Amino acid sequence: KPRNTIPSRSISRSGALQRRLLVAICFSFLNRCSGSTMSHACQTSVKLNNGNQMPMFGLGVFKADPGQSTYSAVLWALKSGYRHIDTAAYYRNEADVGKAIHDSGIPREQIFVTTKLWTGFGPPIDYNGTLAALKSSLSLLRLQYVDMYLIHSPNDKPNRLEQWRALEAASKAGLAKNIGVSNYGIHHLQELEKVATILPATNQIELHPWLTREKLVAYCQSKGIVLTAYSPLAKARKMSDPALLAVAQKYGRTPAQILIRWCMERGYVTIPKSTKEARIKENMDVSFDMDPADVKAMSSWNSNMLTGWDPTVNQ
Repeated sequence: KPRNTIPSRSISRSGALQRRLLVAICFSFLNRCSGSTMSHACQTSVKLNNGNQMPMFGLGVFKADPGQSTYSAVLWALKSGYRHIDTAAYYRNEADVGKAIHDSGIPREQIFVTTKLWTGFGPPIDYNGTLAALKSSLSLLRLQYVDMYLIHSPNDKPNRLEQWRALEAASKAGLAKNIGVSNYGIHHLQELEKVATILPATNQIELHPWLTREKLVAYCQSKGIVLTAYSPLAKARKMSDPALLAVAQKYGRTPAQILIRWCMERGYVTIPKSTKEARIKENMDVSFDMDPADVKAMSSWNSNMLTGWDPTVNQ
């Protein structure tokens, strides 16, 4: 029986083009990195509305398995130059993040640590419960303070204003250097602004070229709220997109690096997740400039493609 039963002419031209582009990108990336130290954007920071600085690039550990997987990923990241780690109570890996930070030997003040109050589903959390949750996270992380504490979602509607009041108290007490929110829509932010004495420093939401959320982004920027992009790689669902591959080939970069750089060019903090050492190092090699025309063109790819939940639209 012939080994190949499909005539080569039946292979689509578009599929062949995608393969050629991928090969070209890989060779370009390997040649550029060979024999040199990869540059990275780990030291790039953005000024928050309270005057503090936040690294624009970090490691996210959502869905990183608790235990050795998270521990190794965070340690690899820190040893490679990362100085921003994003975790959450919901991820169940705060203890592993804390152990890696401790074992890295890097001075605490050089590492920006974000964690989150879980308010997605489950029992309501009031003012005291919020403070107790933060103290629990600090204990697991082996830290005296976190650099950013976020309300994970606006889903606990009866208590979310009390939760924010507790975050303000935590900030004043030095338990959280900065405070913010995640998955908040415009109406949630407007509700918060009516009672807040401290505005959120950041709003962490899903952002990538296929989900640009222009109205929400513009609103946050008008209030001085920095955007943090989670799932900036769109969970790898678009890595073979011809338009993305063309941009990657133009810059001699991988599709992942282009997506990360697009976020940074737009002014977003970005926290791509990986538990593979090679990918962790690849993702940080994004110290290059993109033509504004390419950034604008990529922004036009928006199709409102969500890869996860969307509490921004909840009441």
